[in-house]
Amino acid sequence: MIAEIISIGDELTSGQRLDTNSQWLSQQLGNLGVKTVYHTTVADDLAANVRVFAQAVDRADLIVATGGLGPTADDLTREVIAKVAGVALALDEPALAHIRNLFARHQREMPERNIAQAMFPAGSRPIPNDKGTAPGIDMAIAGGSDDHFARVFALPGVPAEMREMFTQTVAPAILLMQPAPQVIRHRRIKCFGVGESQLESMLPDLIARGRDPSVGITVHAATITLRVTATARTSEECFALMEPTIATIRQCLGDLVFGEEDDELEHALLRMLCVQGKSLGTLECATQGLLAEWLAEANGPAGPYRGGQILASPPMLLGILGEHAGLIEEFGPSSREVALKLAESMRSFLKVDYGLAVGPFPLEKNGENQPATYHVALASSDFTKAFPSTLVSHRSIWKPRAAKQALNLLRLHLLRQNP
Repeated sequence: MIAEIISIGDELTSGQRLDTNSQWLSQQLGNLGVKTVYHTTVADDLAANVRVFAQAVDRADLIVATGGLGPTADDLTREVIAKVAGVALALDEPALAHIRNLFARHQREMPERNIAQAMFPAGSRPIPNDKGTAPGIDMAIAGGSDDHFARVFALPGVPAEMREMFTQTVAPAILLMQPAPQVIRHRRIKCFGVGESQLESMLPDLIARGRDPSVGITVHAATITLRVTATARTSEECFALMEPTIATIRQCLGDLVFGEEDDELEHALLRMLCVQGKSLGTLECATQGLLAEWLAEANGPAGPYRGGQILASPPMLLGILGEHAGLIEEFGPSSREVALKLAESMRSFLKVDYGLAVGPFPLEKNGENQPATYHVALASSDFTKAFPSTLVSHRSIWKPRAAKQALNLLRLHLLRQNP
C-alpha cells in the first residue's frame, strides 16, 4: 500500500512555518507497514489543491492530509475533497452539535462561520476531534482507473489535535485496510572516514534498488548514515531480516563504522575511554569550541573528558606555545609541528592521558590551485601523531568535519590499543 501525505497552508509554502506533521505521519505510517512515497505541500489555493488531490488519488492508495479544515475563507480542504470526488457538501448535524457544545463549554457564542466545519462531502465520514472545533474527514474516492480507490483522511493542521485523531481513529482504520498485518522497521548504521561514493563502492550490491532489506545512504556534516529497512509481520521479524545485511556492512566497512541509531563520534569515543580508564583534554583553534561542546554534552558528570581550551586569536596561540612559538615562523601556524605541540601542551596542562588538538585553518590565498592543509593531533605520555586534511567541500562543513576528524583520530588509536 502506497501513501501520500499532503500538507496544506500558505505558512508552509512561504517558509514561515516548518512542516513537522509530514515527518511524524511518515513515521507513524511506517510503523503500520505503509510506505510513504510522496510528500506534497500546497498553498491555500483552491485550483492548486484540486490538482494536488486529484493527482494523489490517481497514484496513491492512502492519502493523509493536514490543514485547511478551519472556519475561515482560506480553509478549503472540505470543498476540495468534494470537488475531486464529484459530490456536494452536506451538513452533519452531530458534528455541528459537537462544535456548538465546545463553544458553550467555554461560555462563548459560536460564530456563524464555524458552521462550515460541520459541512462534509456526501458519502464521507467525520473523524472525531475531542480537542478542537475541526472534525476530520474520511472518504474513499475513485481514482483514474475503474478499479482503483484511494482512502483519504483529512486532519487539522494543529499538531496536538492531528496526532490524537490519527492515533485514535485513523491508525486503527489503516490496520483494517491491510491485507495482512505488517510493519516497517529501520536501523541506522553510522560511519565516518571516507566520502559517500567511496563508501558505496565498498558495499557491493547492498544499495541496489529493489533489494530487501533495502539500504539507503545519507550524509550530514561528513557523517554517513546507512539506513537499513525491512518489512515483515512483526518488529522481531524485521530486525532478524536485517541482521545478515548489517553483518555484511560491518564486515565490508570495518573501522569506518562507529555506532548505530543516535550515536555520534563523541559518544563512541567517550565509551571507549571509559572502558579503558583513560582521560581526555582538548585544545581547539579552527573548530572554535565545537569539539568541547560535543564532548561536554555527551560526557556526563563523571566522564573521561576533563575540559579544553579554545584559541580565538594568534596571540593566544603564541601564549600556549611559549618557548616553542618559533614553530609558527619555521613551519607555519597550520603545520603538523604546531598541532602536535598544542596537543602535548594540553595533555600536560590538564594532566590527562590524551591531549587532542585541532590546529588553525590556513589562510585562503587568491590564485592558489593547491587545497590548503590543516592538522589534527593526538598526544599521550609516550607518543604523538598528527593527521593532515585539506579544506575541501563547502565551507559550512569545515568545522564539523575537522572536529570529527580529531575524535576519529583518537577513536582509531583506542581501537588499535584494544581491538
